[in-house]
Amino acid sequence: MFPLLPWISNVTLYGCLFAGGDFVHQCVIAQREDMDWRHTRNVAIVALSFQGNFNYFWLRALEHRFPGRSAGMIFRKLLLDQTFASPLATSVFYTGVSFLEGKEDIFADWREKFFNTYKVACIFFQFLNFVLMPLYLRTAFMGCSAFLWATFLCFSRQSGDGTAAVALAWIMEMYCVFMNFTGWVGGAS
Repeated sequence: MFPLLPWISNVTLYGCLFAGGDFVHQCVIAQREDMDWRHTRNVAIVALSFQGNFNYFWLRALEHRFPGRSAGMIFRKLLLDQTFASPLATSVFYTGVSFLEGKEDIFADWREKFFNTYKVACIFFQFLNFVLMPLYLRTAFMGCSAFLWATFLCFSRQSGDGTAAVALAWIMEMYCVFMNFTGWVGGAS
């Protein structure tokens, strides 16, 4: 990334990729004719103000407390990430976007979708992040992962209930969109 400004560049990239996930959801998956730029802005605000900053400092704290890439250290990082960071970040997404949209009950989406989304998040491990990525690239890698995750969250928030079945439907829809976009319909000729 940018060695002189790692925090700013990582958080900015994270926020842009998260907002990009909403953009992809609206344009490609939901195939909306009119973009809801307000929703994309709200996703970006949550990602820039909390998600990117939290991940930047969280990943550094984990590495400081549990340095290295041994199996034991990776297990500890994964366990803490999945039991603390993932529920917190998912909760902030659902409640933060609802708050920015001015919903009367900002916890409605959270109550309806959190537990299912959290179960899907447990599948979405950060194993590669802790094993392969050097510390200075982890927030950027998380941002790229967050792009996919944000696309799923936006899909789930607007089209589903956050379950693994919705995740599978989203993956199949992404696959079909990719096949249609590339014009590839049946293997090598």
